[in-house]
Amino acid sequence: MDQSLTARAYEALKADILTCALRPGAQIVQRQLAEQYSSGLTPIREALQRLAQEGFVQAIPRFGYIVSPIALSDVREIFELRAILETAAARLAAQRGSPQQLRRIVEVASFTYVYKDRHTYSEFLACNVDFHRSVAEAAGNQRLADQIGRVLDELARVFHLGLDLKDSAGEMREEHLALAQALLDGDAARAERIVSGQIARSQQRVLEALLQTMGGSPGGLGQAVQVRPLATDSA
Repeated sequence: MDQSLTARAYEALKADILTCALRPGAQIVQRQLAEQYSSGLTPIREALQRLAQEGFVQAIPRFGYIVSPIALSDVREIFELRAILETAAARLAAQRGSPQQLRRIVEVASFTYVYKDRHTYSEFLACNVDFHRSVAEAAGNQRLADQIGRVLDELARVFHLGLDLKDSAGEMREEHLALAQALLDGDAARAERIVSGQIARSQQRVLEALLQTMGGSPGGLGQAVQVRPLATDSA
């Protein structure tokens, strides 16, 4: 089996899940995906197995795969973890970061997106991951940087769902610039306060966006999938 075919199917599937082209809770029809991605069924199945291990899809016996639903409780837990990791990263970066690292953070802090232009969302979120990983790398802890990257990957779907419900482009840009300046100034306490406030506001925006998308349902987005056995598309 050509592993490059599996890798391409994996990247295409993951991108569609993260941008919500494949909606939370949606059934995944493997034959349709194979046709859409000009791929065989084997690369699709292997890509789905990898995505299931990472939590992006769920295998349902005698049914196939669905895109993993989004539960509000999961979002709250991820944001709680994000706050723990990123406040620590900011504090350590202010204390340990080299002048070169901190100047680079300032240089990459001025990124934004265009409200209602969804083509700019993915680029913005990629820059956001790079920015926050750079802070952790300036802290001198690669494991911390990797973990922050994984947490932000988990939040990518809810970011995509929420960005076009409220224009926060200017506010988010100013938050990143303020954090970068606090790090450059070596002010660890200020950097921690900025990160803490930024994450709290981000969580509030995301939860409001999710509640609007779900019509006020307290459970989770994509939870109402009806599971019926399918003879044509097994897991």
